[in-house]
Amino acid sequence: MTDTASRIVRLIAEEIGARPQQVGAAVALLDEGATVPFIARYRKEVTGGLDDTQLRNLEDRLGYLRELEARRTSVLESIRGQDKLTDDLEARIAAVTTKAELEDLYLPYKPKRRTRAQIAREKGLGPLAEALFQDRSLDPQDAASAYLGDEVPDAKAALDGARDILVEQFSENAELLGALRTYLQKHAFLRARVVDGKQEAGQKFSDYFDHVERWSGVPSHRALAMMRGRNEEILSLTIEVDADDPAPLKPVERMIADAYSIGQGSAPAEIWLMEVVRWTWRVKLSMSLSIDLMMQLRERADLEAIQVFARNLKDLLLAAPAGSRATMGLDPGIRTGVKLAVVDGTGKLLDTATIYPFAPKNDVRGSQSELARLIHKHKVELIAIGNGTGSRETDKLVAEVLINAPDPKPIKVTVSEAGASVYSASALAAAEFPDLDVSLRGAVSIARRLQDPLAELVKIEPKAIGVGQYQHDVDQFRLARALDAIVEDAVNAVGVDLNMASAPLLARVSGLGESLAEAIVAHRNTQGPFRSRQQLLGVARLGPKTYVQCAGFLRIPNGDEPLDASAVHPEAYGLAQNIIAACGRDLRSLMGDAEALRALDPNAFVGDSFGLPTVRDIIAELEKPGRDPRPGFKTAEFKEGVNELKDLQPGMVLEGTVTNVAAFGAFVDVGVHQDGLVHVSQLSDRFVKDPYQVVKAGDVVKVRVVEVDVKRKRIALTMKSRDDAVRPMAKSAGSGSRPRPKAATHNNNKRGRKAEAQPTGSLGAALFEALRNKSD
Repeated sequence: MTDTASRIVRLIAEEIGARPQQVGAAVALLDEGATVPFIARYRKEVTGGLDDTQLRNLEDRLGYLRELEARRTSVLESIRGQDKLTDDLEARIAAVTTKAELEDLYLPYKPKRRTRAQIAREKGLGPLAEALFQDRSLDPQDAASAYLGDEVPDAKAALDGARDILVEQFSENAELLGALRTYLQKHAFLRARVVDGKQEAGQKFSDYFDHVERWSGVPSHRALAMMRGRNEEILSLTIEVDADDPAPLKPVERMIADAYSIGQGSAPAEIWLMEVVRWTWRVKLSMSLSIDLMMQLRERADLEAIQVFARNLKDLLLAAPAGSRATMGLDPGIRTGVKLAVVDGTGKLLDTATIYPFAPKNDVRGSQSELARLIHKHKVELIAIGNGTGSRETDKLVAEVLINAPDPKPIKVTVSEAGASVYSASALAAAEFPDLDVSLRGAVSIARRLQDPLAELVKIEPKAIGVGQYQHDVDQFRLARALDAIVEDAVNAVGVDLNMASAPLLARVSGLGESLAEAIVAHRNTQGPFRSRQQLLGVARLGPKTYVQCAGFLRIPNGDEPLDASAVHPEAYGLAQNIIAACGRDLRSLMGDAEALRALDPNAFVGDSFGLPTVRDIIAELEKPGRDPRPGFKTAEFKEGVNELKDLQPGMVLEGTVTNVAAFGAFVDVGVHQDGLVHVSQLSDRFVKDPYQVVKAGDVVKVRVVEVDVKRKRIALTMKSRDDAVRPMAKSAGSGSRPRPKAATHNNNKRGRKAEAQPTGSLGAALFEALRNKSD
């Protein structure tokens, strides 16, 4: 390992709290092409048990530090080529740990267009600047008179040139720049003001029309909101420092002066140099450092927003699946009708229809008749209703149909439509359903995402799922990279049924990609279902190295090899057989027998090839083969009669689903097409620092309405227990207001069951009885 590589390993080890040997081993595996899920799951002995979070941080920092090293090499070569690289400068460049520090050191040597200082030097004013800097007793006007000529007509021009030379010198001092940057980071303020004449057009930014707060404390959501306001030309943003300091020399100016021992007397040149110091700050450094701080704020806000987005996406992807049951998906619409699609337990499309229960057709009875027919024909167990326009009206229509449906009645659930339109118009949907209308494809997606959110949502670009804030404002490359990592980790944590998974789902499996995923599907279509993992080696272009990466995450239930249905990697089948043999049982009878497996001593199976972590993992997997880490399916119940924002009243106790968690609180869908905000201060009776400690996306909670602002479409909610009626419901183990962020939610409205004693004018039991008699 080179000195550079060793330095990177040591730095990362310190940052992630690991030993250099662990980091070195992980880096070697990553460089060999291993994925983070594979390393975290199947190479615990090699890395000393680094988890997926540590490995993701390691991977990110490894990329940054290698880029830093490449830039360091480039900078050294550039300065060396100018014959200006001294031993001291080389040592300082070798010691920097950030790109900003490196660029500060490189600034004086960086090739640039002709500057005012260079022009002044070309006019022969360099000696004047040096003289005034070195001999403070000189009179600037007298000293300047010696440099007059055709290009320097008067003393003012000469002194301006000398000033430009010194300003460039002062502003390229890496040590001074670092000190000033640190000072600003601690003491600067961010000020936002409304642009004159934009008050009415920018009402949504009214909170920032005259807003100021310390730069170091600006949270991500406020920073991104103000930056969006600036981009829309509603707000102006400025960095202010020492604005209220009454001293004639501001602290930042004093720092510049002290760096060059200026201002320690009243000699003429000393007074002139003080003006150069003020000019340096006002014209050069103030602007450049303000831009620097704005960039840092943007980067900091992006990072936090991306982390929140990623965390919410993970909870959404790992939300409880409703399971392999016949499901009807409804994509609500008012004028254009409600699109219906029925899929079987495997997600295969069985039937479609379009009903028009709302204006202008108002075909309520015909719509109810079609719903009842499809429910009966396909033995529908789940009904997924999209949460877009017309959702609550469609929900009510379905509820009336279900009043008289025979038991067991289908479970009715509201599901997020986020990204469904993206999928519907995609090439993937067109290839699967070439003859199906785009809107009906959306109904299929809605049905499938209730059955298995993960399997369906992987078909959609992660940022289109909409569980973050300002996702279109943050760095799109970093966002995509972070979200792709979350999707990859989620898919591999759950595992994939090799004979059922779609190509988009397979593409997220460790070691695979779009090309190999499509090759697997093509092989499956022509050769039939896979009977063993070993058959993967018969797939075109899937070689041994890829097989090692992907095999453990692919499941084959009821295959030729029982272990293929588990997360035990094929490379460890021999070890698993030894464990099974020690129990004196047949594999199929032993799998799931927790008592027998827990009686084993894991240390007895440790050998040269596999250590204790792998042995324990195998025993745990045999105890619960192919276990799904996602929680059990549960739903929320919306309140009867609360359909729109105007229906809400302070004091109402509602049930809802957490759709998004941010640093300042949690958003909750209570069924009015506008999520309410539970501020972090209202999440619990106890102090809460991180909302994520209390709630996660997908949690079912009870909230109380505190305030409703219909004009601004804001709902303030609380989860504090005014009495026992308001408290968070039991959370699923894995899983100001704003327009619904389109996070997948499961809301089971049981109004139909509650209304059985008061039948409405719906079809009633007669229709279901007729349908049953017809099929009999």
